[in-house]
This record gives sequence, C-alpha cells and structure tokens, in this order.
Amino acid sequence: MTDLSAAREKQSSGTEDPGTTTGPLDSPTRRSIAQAKSIVVKIGSSALTDLAEGLDTERLDRLAAALERRMRAGTDVIVVSSGAVGSGVAPLGLKKRPTDLATKQAAASVGQLQLAHAWSTSFGRFDRVVGLVLLTAHDIEMRAHHANAQRTLDRLRSLGAVAIVNENDTVATNELRFGDNDRLAAMVAHLAGVDALVLLSDVPGLYDSDPRKSDAKFIREVAATDRLDGVSATEGSHIGTGGMASKLSAARLAADAGVPVLMAAAAEVDTALGDASVGTVFEPQPKRLSARKFWLRHAAESSGRIAIDDGACAAIARSRRSLLPAGILSVDGDFASGDVVDVVDSHGGVVARGMVAYDADELLPLRGRSTDELPQEYRRPVIHADDLVPLR
Repeated sequence: MTDLSAAREKQSSGTEDPGTTTGPLDSPTRRSIAQAKSIVVKIGSSALTDLAEGLDTERLDRLAAALERRMRAGTDVIVVSSGAVGSGVAPLGLKKRPTDLATKQAAASVGQLQLAHAWSTSFGRFDRVVGLVLLTAHDIEMRAHHANAQRTLDRLRSLGAVAIVNENDTVATNELRFGDNDRLAAMVAHLAGVDALVLLSDVPGLYDSDPRKSDAKFIREVAATDRLDGVSATEGSHIGTGGMASKLSAARLAADAGVPVLMAAAAEVDTALGDASVGTVFEPQPKRLSARKFWLRHAAESSGRIAIDDGACAAIARSRRSLLPAGILSVDGDFASGDVVDVVDSHGGVVARGMVAYDADELLPLRGRSTDELPQEYRRPVIHADDLVPLR
C-alpha cells in the first residue's frame, strides 16, 4: 500500500488521529498559501517517473494543468522539478536508479533533456513558455552567483515564463550538491522572495512515524514554535533521493526563514494549489530573514571556525551584539576578510555564522584582548552584528 493509499484509508475509516500538533483545514497559514501571489512548487521524482517506464507524461500534464490554473488566477509560479535521473534510467536500459556518481550524471544528462522537453510541450498547450534553470550548491554558496540566479528567476517571472529549476546533476559532485531538491526548493523560495512553498510528492503530508503503520498519526499543522519532538522521519524511496526527513528539513528551513509551507501529495495537486486544504502546513516565523542573512545562515560555505567564551555567546544569542576580539578563545582555518565562518562555543557547538572582518593570521594575535588594548586600526568588530546570524 502506498503512503497516499494508507492515508486515505485512515481518513475514510475515521481512524486518523491528528495528534497534538495538528490544526484545522482552514487556518491563517493555509489561507496565506491559497492566496499567495508567488509560489515555488517542488515536484518529486516519484510523482513524475517510475523505473519501468521512465517519465510519465500523463502525470506531468495533469500537474502542468493545475499549475497553469493557479497562474491564470494571478499567481507567479516557479517549478522545482525532480526527475532528471529517474527520466534517464529507462532510456539507458538501467534496471535501477544508479548509485555511483558517473552513472547518475550520465542518466541525468539523458533525463534532463526529456524532462525539459516534456515540461515545454505540456505548458505549450497553454501557449506558455518555460525556461530551464540548472543550479548547483556552488551557485547558492557564492554571493555573486546567488544574485545572478535571483535576477534570472525574477526576469523569467516578469516575462510570463515558467522557470523549471533543477539541480545540475550532470556536473554536481557529492561535495557540491544540495543533497535533494527539497532543500533546493526551500533555497529557491527564499532566493526568489516568493510568498509560499508547496512540496508535492507521493506522500500526503507529515506523520509522526511511518504512515504504513496502523498507529501513525497525521499532523495537519506545525506551529512555528513546534519542535516536533517524537516525530520519526524516514529516508527516500528507490526512485528519488528525498524522503520525509529531507522534506521535513526543507519545510522547517523555509518556515524558519518566514515562508509558509504546504507538504502534500502530487495526486491532490488541484486542492493543494486551490484552497490548500490538504496535507500538512508549516507556520512561518513572523519575521522574514533578509536575503543577506538567509544566505549567511543557510547557503554560504564556511571557511573556518572561531571559538568564543560564554560571555560572547550570551552577547550574540541574547543581545544580538557584534563579536569583539576579547571574547575569542581560538581561531581555526585559513580564511580571509569577507569570508563566512562558523562561530562556536567552548565545546565546539555552532552558535552563529557570520562574515568576518579580518584575515585568520591577523586575528590570531588579537584574540582575548579588549578593544582598549588594541591599535586603532584593529578596534572594529571581528564580525559586525549586521553580518552575524545567531543559530540558537
């Protein structure tokens, strides 16, 4: 039995127990998603492909029709589409999704063409033009590339085209991957400044455990302050790379940055993109992170670590103060002024990330010294509060 079938069986039999974290099918978060003027919709591999036949154009056509209806209702839509590797498996005669990098890249090179053509053909029924945007984690980590991607997405939207975004699997290495398209979708949602994120796959939403178990409880709504203690998330299917663990992580990432999220089944796309009365919604934090702070917190690559004492930890976490040399215990890494570094406590736990104002070698002799002791040119903060994002 599929996850969606199991959920429907529970709902029809009346045995579904929403649990303590659930909410109503009509809530402020659901209304904000239903009324959003711009959204990112992520579609999982399992909603588009299967191992035997490859790309399922009938399912893709249904998804495109639902997306078109939402756009005609006045919403800008960006699509993050998985399925490149899955679309290349069958044409290459492979029996299963490849696990080695070279074969995955080969499958992606074949599947990406098929996937792009299918989306173009399907949206062509509505005289809608699509644009393919392929990204790697490096494009998000590098500030200049990040800004270029943002401008491309904005311009496609202004021209009335649909951006079809995917990870560039043909060139991405294991070290330069988002890990899955759920995380990519969360990144794109904030990058493009959209009003909501919709994650569509073969699961109907969030459960506290495997939905195939009779005692699994469906969670309709996750509050911004909910830590989801006791929720057990699983890994991906044999078709895609993302599982509930990646969807949950991406949903929390986006919601924590101020973007409301709906997690639902692709089979219920019409309702998901209608009144949003299906699936699980994640309430966003009330204050949205700026693009700069989101990049610092979630996208930028760390070039080193600065360990700080308890007093500096408190100043950063509670008072949102700048980091000064006096609070520094040690410096690790060969970073330069302008690089992003992790700020850690005396036990090695990351407490913040920020853009450092000193090279590592000039910072070493400054650690532990008060500002009054330092020459004038070294009295600026190590990391200014505007360039520092607390993680606790």
